[in-house]
Amino acid sequence: MDFEIKHLPAGLHFVATPIGNARDITLRALDTLASADVLAAEDTRTLRRLMDMHGVPLGARKMIAYHDQNGAKARPRLLSLMAEGKSVAYASEAGTPLVADPGFVLSREALAAGLFVTSAPGPSAMIAALTIAGLPSDRFLFVGFPPSTAGARKTFFTEFGTVQATLGLYESPNRIYKTLTELCDVYGETRKVAICREITKKFEEVISGTLGELCESLKDRAFKGEIVLLVARAEAVEASAEDLDTALDAALAVMTVKDAAASVAKALGMQKRQVYQQALERSKALKNE
Repeated sequence: MDFEIKHLPAGLHFVATPIGNARDITLRALDTLASADVLAAEDTRTLRRLMDMHGVPLGARKMIAYHDQNGAKARPRLLSLMAEGKSVAYASEAGTPLVADPGFVLSREALAAGLFVTSAPGPSAMIAALTIAGLPSDRFLFVGFPPSTAGARKTFFTEFGTVQATLGLYESPNRIYKTLTELCDVYGETRKVAICREITKKFEEVISGTLGELCESLKDRAFKGEIVLLVARAEAVEASAEDLDTALDAALAVMTVKDAAASVAKALGMQKRQVYQQALERSKALKNE
């Protein structure tokens, strides 16, 4: 294959790499890998194999490992090379750099130093999962990997439980069932979820249903491969008149009518105009007491 070898501007060139199927690489990504003065990767072996598959020669160019463990040491070296006028192409192990990837600090410091930063976009496990899961995708929130300790996990799940968006998590096959059971405890059995496994690979699979259904059907299942877990947004709960009055009374004790109405409307997911009229009535009633 012929590549468009061209002079890349000095700076940082992020390169998205396939999440499974090697043919998902973009032409621009291959051109960038073929043209950069220096190559950096979360896993240099993975990048080298990918380049070999597509016939991208490394030649005499440097390939530098950059990951969480060596970032503090490798980052100054990469930034120095860019400052000297070199183009540095950085590739994550799989997917789009900066999405559950150590490239963020490198990007931030390159920008802070006034260096050029760009991206050759491409595969993302999160976006691919949204495409095939059948859950709402008009609004979504990627929350990364859940913490490992029990207390932190419960706090983590609770924090995102009421977000009005589809949640996207990355999880290991060894912990996916544990995560399902914990989510069932925190969110309830009726919340819809989808397990997207081995996306773009031979054994790609989507398992969808409610948390209760999957906790029951998958209790004896051994999982393998990369997993994206999508959790549907919480169903909106309509506040009762009593809830509204209680919330308004508490807010009016420390806020103006206007601010109290805005705060309560946001908290209860109600129309500001409706809440403002009720706030006026509650304010008058409280003054007359």
